[in-house]
Amino acid sequence: MFQNQHQFHIPVMGTGHSIDSPIRVAHLGINSVISVVDDLLCEKIRKHYCKEFNLPYTNIPRSAYDGRAKRITAYLDMVSEIVSQNFEKLKGLNLLEGTDKDRYFNLLPQSNPLKSSYQFIESLADAETRDRLTRDLTERMKPGTIDVNIMAKVDALGTGNDDKPMSSEFSDASAALRGYANSNLSSSGLVLSAGFNPRLYSYLSEFKDFYRDATGQIKKRIILKVSDFRSALIQGKFLAKKGIEVAEFRIESGLNCGGHAFASDGYLMPVLLQEFREKRGQLVETFQPMVHNFYESMGWDYPELSEDDIKPKITVQGGIGTNGEMRRLLEDFGMDGTGWGSPFLLVPEATCVDDFTSKLLASAGEKELYLSNVSPLGVPFNNIRGSGSEIHTKELVAKGKPGSKCPKGFLVSNTEFTENPICTASAEYQILKISSIRESDLSDIDKEKQRDRVMEKTCLCTNLGTGSLIRLGIMKPTYGRQAICPGPNIAWFNREYSLDEMAAHIYGRGESLVPKERPHMFAKELVMYVDYVSELAGQIEPEDKQQWRKLGKMRNNLEKGMDLCLEISTYEPYADENLVSLRETVEEQRLRLTILFETQMAEA
Repeated sequence: MFQNQHQFHIPVMGTGHSIDSPIRVAHLGINSVISVVDDLLCEKIRKHYCKEFNLPYTNIPRSAYDGRAKRITAYLDMVSEIVSQNFEKLKGLNLLEGTDKDRYFNLLPQSNPLKSSYQFIESLADAETRDRLTRDLTERMKPGTIDVNIMAKVDALGTGNDDKPMSSEFSDASAALRGYANSNLSSSGLVLSAGFNPRLYSYLSEFKDFYRDATGQIKKRIILKVSDFRSALIQGKFLAKKGIEVAEFRIESGLNCGGHAFASDGYLMPVLLQEFREKRGQLVETFQPMVHNFYESMGWDYPELSEDDIKPKITVQGGIGTNGEMRRLLEDFGMDGTGWGSPFLLVPEATCVDDFTSKLLASAGEKELYLSNVSPLGVPFNNIRGSGSEIHTKELVAKGKPGSKCPKGFLVSNTEFTENPICTASAEYQILKISSIRESDLSDIDKEKQRDRVMEKTCLCTNLGTGSLIRLGIMKPTYGRQAICPGPNIAWFNREYSLDEMAAHIYGRGESLVPKERPHMFAKELVMYVDYVSELAGQIEPEDKQQWRKLGKMRNNLEKGMDLCLEISTYEPYADENLVSLRETVEEQRLRLTILFETQMAEA
């Protein structure tokens, strides 16, 4: 099984912000994740990089048969070729001369055996021995993986020339999967996120790259982004029955993250991690018999493998901001790795963010970062005030022309007014919805509130990719409209950083990049959940007992999480780990919940 050279990876960020991250960092041994939701964006960026690296390019038009899958395959093949070129070039450099080859090893954590070997070679005086060991070390180098994200539930069915829905294999998610599966990528991971899609998961079984070969290797690994252990077990069993093994479960905080926020029922990160730590043995025990049965039913031989080869990795992401917090996750909760997203938005060497948005991120404080209503999916979306997308959306409203022309249609889902699904950020939907609100029996105040919520929706399909096009010079900065979806953790990072600076911060080498008063990641998540409960409470009538019971369940789960947070706050802190903030935050948020529910009981 492929091993990450680092204790972190760079997760997917929007449709464009990590779209070329492997080109930027994979040759240096760092894993990163590409989004392929927007195949049209992939095509534009493929054209750009083919020109830059002198690779052949033939346009795959929007009208091409199976064009979405073909564009994704072509893009991933190009990224693979560029990463291979970059890596081979790096391997050919001289060592101990301050080249990128030295940088490869200097970026590694101290615990990595390659770094130990590199430092030993540095200490040698004998040139012949040094050269021999350098050749051996060079052979052990590996590039970072080119991992690919598919949002499983973003799966609109396309229509053919007759305007009728096409068959399921041409749905957005299935076509993206086919595009990935047909690519030349190897030692790559497919990150499936945003929900369980049985149709898509079943389609995986049609591609041999997701199964073990005779040597026991899996060319394309499955990585599931999950919200809790139960979800991991359910999805893992579904795949295991088809002989497909999950190589990694990626736990993400429901709220303390970037992008769409899929809030849990009040299950805080420490509770989730504790359950995975205690029950992770169940995963192998449950899945492996099913996998073996499938291979036997197909007449395939399942290779003899060690426990380490079949044991899924467990990693975690969402709001990590210091080396001490990472060590807590790795050493106390037994995680195999971590994902650091938002801080890398301020690392131009690693991500694709335009200058305007980068400056906006660097200057943003906690008040500028918020959970918004802008996503057409109807899911809370982490946002930043003052973005190009927000400015453009408000300009359209001021002109009396709200909504987008919906040029891409990846997020179409609403059939409230039309037979075929349309997007709630589209002008078509917003005109119809505002007319419906106008004719309703609501009060004028409520009508205005509803209209504002309708017009708040933004064309994420286009705007999340705009910043990358501007950064690469494909689009002029004057076009604007850039959307970005940082997690609240970005508030504590206040300038652009080099890749070396960020890696040193992650591994606790030198002075921390964030101030000591930054609250612990567990504390921040707790505040966000209590804010979320408070907002939900404000939307519920006092007499609606069913909804208050649901909130009561969330409160009970939060109470259990707070008990665990209090216990953690008594532990010896790792360096740069603000455990004092954890105890203080629990006391403050427990009081907030008490007042909230006591007020409700008094009004009921």
